[in-house]
Amino acid sequence: MGEANPDALRTEAEMHPEAEHHHRNVQGGAARAAVFGVSDGLVTNVSLILGVAGAQTAPSYVRLAGFAGLLAGAFSMAAGEYVSMSAQRELLGRELEVERRALHLAPDAEREELAQIYERRGLTIEAASYLAEMMMRTPELALEAHAREEIGIDPSVLGSPYPAAASSLVSFTVGAAVPLVPWFFLTGGTAVAVSVSAVALSSVVIGWLLSQATGRSPVRSVLRQIVVSMLAAGVTYLVGRVVGVSVAH
Repeated sequence: MGEANPDALRTEAEMHPEAEHHHRNVQGGAARAAVFGVSDGLVTNVSLILGVAGAQTAPSYVRLAGFAGLLAGAFSMAAGEYVSMSAQRELLGRELEVERRALHLAPDAEREELAQIYERRGLTIEAASYLAEMMMRTPELALEAHAREEIGIDPSVLGSPYPAAASSLVSFTVGAAVPLVPWFFLTGGTAVAVSVSAVALSSVVIGWLLSQATGRSPVRSVLRQIVVSMLAAGVTYLVGRVVGVSVAH
C-alpha cells in the first residue's frame, strides 16, 4: 500500500486557520440535568402552589403542598435521571464492547470499513486507506474512531449517573423553592403576587441563560420561558379557584 501525501490529510482547520473554533462538551448529563431541573422545579411547584392557593385554603396548607411538591419532585427527578443515565451508559457500553470484539476478531474488515467511511467523507482512496491504517495501529484509537464514525459517540464522554442525579436534585430544589419561599413570610393575595413575580423574574434569568448556551435569541428564549411558566401557573390557579368554590358550596 503506497504512502499517501500528508497534504491530503490536512484538516479543514489547518487549511483555513480563521475558521478554527472550539466546542463545549454538551454530552455530559450534569449540565443538562441542571438546566431541566431548575426549569421543571420552577414550573411544577408554582403550578402546585397556585393551584392550592386558588382553592382559598389556609397558607399553612399552601406551604405544606409546596414543600411536599419540592421534596417529591426533587427526589423523583434525581431517581429518574440516575436510572436514565445508567441505562444509557449500559447501552453504549454494550455497543462499544461489540465494536471492541469486532476489532479483535476481524481487524482487516474493520480497517476496510473505516477506510470506506473516510472515503464517503470526501477523502481520496489513498488518503482514506492511509488514515484507516494509522488509526488501526493503536487499539484504543481504533475503537474511538469506530465509535465516533459508526455509533456517533465519544467513548471517553458517556456521562455519569451520579453527577446527573445530584445536579437534578439540587437544581429542581432551587427552582421549586422560588415560588414557595414567599409563603413563609406572606399570606393571601400578597403571597400569590410575590410568588408569581419571583417566578417571572426567575423565568427571565433562565431564558437568558439558555439563550447564551444555545446561541438563540435572548428575547425568544425569555418569552418562551415566561409564557410556559405563567400559563401553567394561571391554569392551575383557575382550576383551584373552581374546585375550591365547588367544594365550598
